[in-house]
Amino acid sequence: MRAAFSDALVAAAKANPKVLLLTGDHGYALFDVFRKECPQQYINCGIAEQNMVGVAAGLAKAGFIPFVYGLSAFVPIRVLEQIKIDVCYESLKVIFIGDGAGVVYSHLGSSHQSTEDIAALRAIPNINILSPADRFELSNSMALALASEQATYLRMGKADLGDIHTGPTNSSMGALVPVVINQLADILILATGSMVGVANQIAGENKNIDLYSVPSIKPIDVKSVLDICTGRKKIFVLEEHSKYGGLGSCIAEIIAGKVLCDFKTIGIDDRFSELCGDYAYLMEEHGLNMDKLDKLIV
Repeated sequence: MRAAFSDALVAAAKANPKVLLLTGDHGYALFDVFRKECPQQYINCGIAEQNMVGVAAGLAKAGFIPFVYGLSAFVPIRVLEQIKIDVCYESLKVIFIGDGAGVVYSHLGSSHQSTEDIAALRAIPNINILSPADRFELSNSMALALASEQATYLRMGKADLGDIHTGPTNSSMGALVPVVINQLADILILATGSMVGVANQIAGENKNIDLYSVPSIKPIDVKSVLDICTGRKKIFVLEEHSKYGGLGSCIAEIIAGKVLCDFKTIGIDDRFSELCGDYAYLMEEHGLNMDKLDKLIV
């Protein structure tokens, strides 16, 4: 997924000299090609993320298209006020890349994990929230962000989990992307980011499960959500994010009072990670590994 991001970013910068990359002293190897191909469009703002967003806002006002890159624990969380006031209040087009969302930085503890980024941004006007599941959805998300006239936050989770789709998705902003479709199965799973892969393993050959990926959390196609959810006996929403304020909350707000079913959001409980460990360990600690979810859903 990170390679797809680098390729899309380099292509965008080479096509348009107004595209700039701002980083808070992160992602050196990731940006080797960008620095080589577009050295005049690369700005290392240092470990001063709040200032970096202010710089990006100024550049956007001057007609540039700034990409602001950082760990998702810092972009958007550390810079939330600057995103709200400097960028969104001014209706500026700045593209924020939050790398390592969820518990990807598992060894570094809760200070470097990001399980509240979607919730924090959903309440701010004038910003899209994108959460791709694989390299194809990421490439499509980059195209959507570039085409949008307003700010976008692109959330990148675990980058090496493999592909969900077999080719480009080319979905529109707000669209849900079908992954496993059995024609109105009793059980519906809506998942985003890394959890689409886990859900895909669970759905597998199970003829009683339909699975959709949700790469665009804000905006989201409300009519499509209602159409897809109507008539199901059980709906599960899977996300590597807090149960509060994320995709599960978004879907619940849409279907409440309109769809009668057994609805459950599966995400991270209202607590921090207790211990450090590798990614698989943290996912198990939070009940998001395949074995636990398979027993819960099937």
